[in-house]
Amino acid sequence: MKKKALIIFTRYPEIGKTKTRLIPAIGAEKSANLQRLMTEKTLSSIELLTNIIDVEVNIYFQGGNKELMQQWLGEKYNFYPQIEGDLGEKMYSAFKDNFENKNQQVIIIGVDCLELNIDILQEAFLALDNHDLVIGKALDGGYYLLGLNSLKKSLFDNIKWGTNQVFSQTMLIVQTLNYSTYQLPILRDIDRAEDLQFVSFEY
Repeated sequence: MKKKALIIFTRYPEIGKTKTRLIPAIGAEKSANLQRLMTEKTLSSIELLTNIIDVEVNIYFQGGNKELMQQWLGEKYNFYPQIEGDLGEKMYSAFKDNFENKNQQVIIIGVDCLELNIDILQEAFLALDNHDLVIGKALDGGYYLLGLNSLKKSLFDNIKWGTNQVFSQTMLIVQTLNYSTYQLPILRDIDRAEDLQFVSFEY
């Protein structure tokens, strides 16, 4: 059985520093609360996953500190601060940590995709048994999940992060690497004011 790890990128829900693109629409307090609830909802799916699959859960956070993260989410997860740099550098560093820790299948997700559930997470890990890379495209042109059996830094280089080109630029790099690829369903991230209509809970 291959050793598996799931990396979650999130942010400590500090008012005024979280979900800043939504602050003009709903205010700083609600934006921070939405970040908190989306993180907790993501972790509830992961709780179900860990009952089925033996997977190490590693949370990489921005803002706050390890103690605050443990007070918020409990001590059963591993917490690591994200490094400085752009999103690609942060993700590469997290993947590198996890592969160096003898994991053989590593998946990274954020907490912005409320449609991401246990079935899709399970599908992603199963896909890594037969593919080099698994990816879930987001409707905004990014991706909500990336899974790898081995690490190539080029996957994270020269990508225009935060734009609608992230997925297409990544797939061009994947082609040059001749990776066999498994694509998950296209899902919606909650990033902008127009996405808020798809949030089904109070925040």
